[in-house]
Amino acid sequence: MYYTYIIYSSTLDKYYIGHTVDVFQRLGQHNSGISTYTSKANDWQLMWQQAFETRTLARECELRLKKKKSRRYLEWLIANEGS
Repeated sequence: MYYTYIIYSSTLDKYYIGHTVDVFQRLGQHNSGISTYTSKANDWQLMWQQAFETRTLARECELRLKKKKSRRYLEWLIANEGS
């Protein structure tokens, strides 16, 4: 399985959207500073995730979410679908 996920840092007050095969391992990488974009904080929390059969589907979902460029939509998605 592949996952599209949304994480949030309260320090930065920012969301990050990505895809991976192991959400919790990837979250650890974000919090340890391995990922350049998320290295400015170490308090990232998983807010939402969705499973997909293929990497292509997970990546397409990630791109759809990023294309919206809407914090309001991400917060709606998190509130209405949970993680």
